[in-house]
Formats: sequence, structure tokens, C-alpha cells
Amino acid sequence: MAPASDSSLDTFSEVGLALHQPLSPWRRIFSQGMTGLGFVLTGLALLPLFSIVWEIIRQGIGRLSWETLVSLPAPVGMEDQPNGIANAIVGTLVMVGLAALASVPLGVITGIFMTEVMKGTTAAASVRFIMVILSSVPTVILGVFAYGVLVLTTKTFSAVAGALALSLVMLPIVALTTEEALKLVPSSYRQASAALGGARFQTVFRIILPTALPAITTGALLAVARAAGETAPLMFTALFSQFWPEGLMSPTPSMSVLIYNYSGSPYKEQNEMAWTAALVLLFMVLISNILSRLVLKRKSSD
Repeated sequence: MAPASDSSLDTFSEVGLALHQPLSPWRRIFSQGMTGLGFVLTGLALLPLFSIVWEIIRQGIGRLSWETLVSLPAPVGMEDQPNGIANAIVGTLVMVGLAALASVPLGVITGIFMTEVMKGTTAAASVRFIMVILSSVPTVILGVFAYGVLVLTTKTFSAVAGALALSLVMLPIVALTTEEALKLVPSSYRQASAALGGARFQTVFRIILPTALPAITTGALLAVARAAGETAPLMFTALFSQFWPEGLMSPTPSMSVLIYNYSGSPYKEQNEMAWTAALVLLFMVLISNILSRLVLKRKSSD
């Protein structure tokens, strides 16, 4: 190999010296100014979120108590009777849980189909188009669809019908998020697995999915959070009840419908309870996010 010329060595030394020299005052001012502007714009973008959260906490903390979390709604004007939202909490957990059991596995499988099985084919493009269209359909239309499929067939509002509507809301979110998460896994992982004799099934479920699991979980949690706050589909499918859910095939209360009903009530105590229900729903979504993150962190450390 020919030795480097003196001019090349001089060029490298000049570049090295330039890299270690401090920035000029004007460039330093511009860099700090852009950094400050970035912080200011980030704060402005987060301001609506913090204001909403603060208002929910301020308005809802007054009636938040253990009695509220474990008691049934009391009739208006009954001061000597416990007043709570326990039935709505249970109903929300049941319907969102059923919807997640149906939509999360199906959404993950759909994402695998689009990314790993039929990548680049017309079938994958068609499925992706359907998921995008489904994600843009107004949720009230999904509620009407579930109403026509289950409520009119069974002649009753039910938790199953509500779960069907919510699963249709969650499915495209999980599927499209899974697709993007799988695309982020480097191709070298697939090539290394194939070089070691791994079949496609083994590569996907033992290497690709575990690598993309944090992103997939984030998408699933976003879908759960959106489903937990949906009102229109549940008004067409699960309706509401002031009592404990009697079964999966009976009218079922939910937090979102309770908030909708109580927020428009002429009674002050129900308006206050609507704020408290919104606060509890916010904490439910937050706790589910924290628990899932802790589980994923423990699995990754193991």
C-alpha cells in the first residue's frame, strides 16, 4: 500500500483542528437560540394536554373516594346512600378486555401477514388499504354496524355487542402499528436466522416479534386507550345500566357513557361525578400503561 502523501496528511490535520475549534459567537448564538425555540414550541404543544389533565384533576378530585370506586350510582337527591361508579368501571373493564382479546391477536397476525408473509404483494396492499379505511370510519358507524349484527339479532343490548364495536375500533390501530414495528426490525435479523436454518415461522415468532414487542405493545395500549374513551358505539350496543352487569348478554354500563349522561345532567352532583369518572378513566389508562411498561422492562432485563 502506498504511503499517504504530505498534502493528504495536512488536509486530515486541518480537518481535525477545525473539529476541535469552538464555534464562532454567531453560530453559538444561533444554536442556542434554535434549542430554546425548540423547547418553547414543545411546551406550547404540550400546554393543551397539561391544561386538560389539570382541569380534570381539579374538577374530579373533590368526589374521588373509596366509596365512589366501590358503590353503585345513587338516585338524585339521596344524601344518605353511597354514590359511586363501580358498575361503570366493571363494565368498561369487561368490554375493553373482551375487545382486546379479539382485536390484539388478530391485529398482530394481520400486521405479520402484511409485513412478513405477503410483503410487496397485491394481497398485502389490499389488506393495508382496508385497515386504513377502517381506521378512518367514524366510530358511530361501527356502533351502528354492531347494532345491526348483534343487537337486532339477539334482541338485546349487551357487553358482547359493545366489545364487537370496540374491537373494530382497535383492530386497525393494532394492525397498522404492528406493521410499522415489524418494518423497523433490521433485515439482518431475518438473514441471520435464515443462515442458521430457521424457518419463517421460527424467525417471525422467536426473533422478529420479540424485537418489535415494545412498539407493538405501545400500539395496543393506544388502541385500548381509544376504545376506553369511546361513547357513541356503546350507546348503540351496550346502552347503560344503573346496576351491576348481569351478564355478557345484558345491558352493560361504561365509564364513557356515564360521563356523557352525567355531564349533560341538570343536577350538580351528577356533573361533579362526571368529572370524577373522567379522572378515574384517566388513571385506569395510565395504570395500564405503567404496568405494561414494567412487564416489558422485566422481560427485557431477563
